Amino acid sequence: MRIIGFCMDTKKDCKIPKCGSLPDLREKKVVVGAKQLRKALHSGRAQQVFLAKNADPAITQPIASICEDLCVRLDWVRSMDDLGHACGIEVGAAAAAVVN
Repeated sequence: MRIIGFCMDTKKDCKIPKCGSLPDLREKKVVVGAKQLRKALHSGRAQQVFLAKNADPAITQPIASICEDLCVRLDWVRSMDDLGHACGIEVGAAAAAVVN
């Protein structure tokens, strides 16, 4: 069973995912970007998925649903810049995954 923690934002009255710590992904085999991530999820190669909290929900929510359906670990990170930096790229990333 996979559990995603949520906190309540009283100003906007909406649910915001809690962020965990982000490991250095440069030493691991990763895919970056929503399209490549969906391919990795559907092929069964994705082991752990990272989504940026400040990314467009139209990109992140479908991926989060796929992760839930396939029981793949999902971690939310603070920003696209943080995720891009952790992956070793110069631009922000909305989504990334550690693959086998």
